[in-house]
This record gives sequence, C-alpha cells and structure tokens, in this order.
Amino acid sequence: MNAPSDLSMKSDDVLRYELVVFRAEHSDLDAAIRALQEVGTSDQLTIRRLKKKKLALKDRIANIEDRLTPDIIA
Repeated sequence: MNAPSDLSMKSDDVLRYELVVFRAEHSDLDAAIRALQEVGTSDQLTIRRLKKKKLALKDRIANIEDRLTPDIIA
C-alpha cells in the first residue's frame, strides 16, 4: 500500500491487480475482526484500528472500481 494513490497515473491492469489485493486484505481484516470479537477478551482499541483500516480499504476499492467502470450515459 505504499504505491502512489493517484489512480489516473495507473494502467487498468495495475488497478485490477490492486483491486484483487485490496479485496483479499479487506476480507482478511474482516475475519480478524470477527475472530477478535468472538474471543471476548480482545482489545477494543485494536478492533477499532482494524475497522478503520478496513473502511479505508473499502474506500480505495470503491475508487478503483469507479475508475475501471466506464461512464455510460443512459
């Protein structure tokens, strides 16, 4: 995630690859959050940080999907 975030400079192939990576990471974070919540003795600060990171990934995924989806005027 240290790559430049300017989507206009990246090719569609790079964006598709990033989309796959970010979706996998988002899924992994979701599983980690669920596991921590099920334990019950988990640190709420850690869960909050993971949720914030998951939300940021969701936003990046949405931005990439918007970039890859052509604008169609109906």
